[in-house]
Amino acid sequence: MRRTLSVAVFAPALLLCSSAWGAGQATPDEAKAMAVKAAEYLKSAGPEKAFADFDAQGNQWHDRDLYVTIQDNKGVMVAHGTNPGLIGKSMLNLRDVDGKLFNQEIQAIKDAGWVDFKWQNPVTKAVEPMRMYEVRTGDYIVGVGAYAQ
Repeated sequence: MRRTLSVAVFAPALLLCSSAWGAGQATPDEAKAMAVKAAEYLKSAGPEKAFADFDAQGNQWHDRDLYVTIQDNKGVMVAHGTNPGLIGKSMLNLRDVDGKLFNQEIQAIKDAGWVDFKWQNPVTKAVEPMRMYEVRTGDYIVGVGAYAQ
């Protein structure tokens, strides 16, 4: 009886807590959907307008911990939704905290695909595992990543 009561009382509370936590953090599927949408927007709006929109805060290209990054086909960052200091810099030899040269994997993507690495979450400020979906669009690679849950 005591065990049944405990489950009846605490199970709904646990579900509410996990739902609230999950609502604040995006999923890999949401990251993929935003990356595909951003790649389509880049094609239709053109680089100058799209890059400015991806870099601007408080719009559809920023959702919880999701944001858009774009590298050119030489590995130079041309847009970054949370760190404008990276724009104009080569990312080819950038390593994550484990030493992984993840941008070389990004550059190797021919059409679209996932790259896993560790990066600072703009919401929590902690370095966390990230799954980034990348879409090659002409001379650019559009990426959006979801932090591990």
